Amino acid sequence: MSSASGIPIVLTKHHGLGNDFLVLDVAQPVGVGDWAERARHLCDRRLGVGADGLLLMTRVGDRRLEMVLHNSDGSRAEMSGNGIRCLVQAAHLADGSPSDAVYVVDTDAGPREVAVVGAPIGATLQLRVDMGTVADLPTPDGWESLQCHPDRPVRHVSLGNPHSVVGVDDVDAVDLGDLGGRVPQVNLEIVEPGPEPDAITMRVHERGAGITMACGTGACAAAEAAKAWGLVPASLNEVLVHMEGGDARVGVDPTSRRVTLTGPSVFVARVSVHL
Repeated sequence: MSSASGIPIVLTKHHGLGNDFLVLDVAQPVGVGDWAERARHLCDRRLGVGADGLLLMTRVGDRRLEMVLHNSDGSRAEMSGNGIRCLVQAAHLADGSPSDAVYVVDTDAGPREVAVVGAPIGATLQLRVDMGTVADLPTPDGWESLQCHPDRPVRHVSLGNPHSVVGVDDVDAVDLGDLGGRVPQVNLEIVEPGPEPDAITMRVHERGAGITMACGTGACAAAEAAKAWGLVPASLNEVLVHMEGGDARVGVDPTSRRVTLTGPSVFVARVSVHL
């Protein structure tokens, strides 16, 4: 796959709590191509660079960006809470913006405001994302194949992309790969309370990527469900979400169901490739 100009294309690689992405500024001469195929090639961990997804970044205006996300299987996703932080870190590094910069990112799920929270510490930048409101979804097709006990708490919601959250006793005792593969059209989160009073522990099987170390939209869906189920005190302003790759903080307004996501993005590398 070569670009029309044959010029090497520069990608940056970032991760949000182990959920890793390649960011491509399409201001470069990338030519016309099949981005689903390119994403599969670039995200392949043996034959390409390796990542959970490819983020295409277009500059729309002063600190206004457009984000298009292709999962590692080439499918297009509406939104990613970790991905959007990686995208903004890429722009922030390129622009040399101040430590209190605020970006607006247009996604397939609508515009999202992303604020830089303080100066970077090494390769790590903290960012806070206004993730919008949580909306209820109907039960996804094939859900009965999971055979959830009828007393187990379940919540099907959207943060621009679809999620199914299930409360469990022990997230490590669940064969998440098997269950997630039965409902591949949604992001499946399993959640247990604690260990701290203000926290939950979550594992995720992501649509288009499989089991990942973290999911930003999933953390928001899980935190909102945990407050609704009483797994954490209703008075909390923020829920601490433990994931395999690290921790994120989710602010939940119980009345409006509006959520914010605060967590890191880590710059990993700058890579030159031929598309």
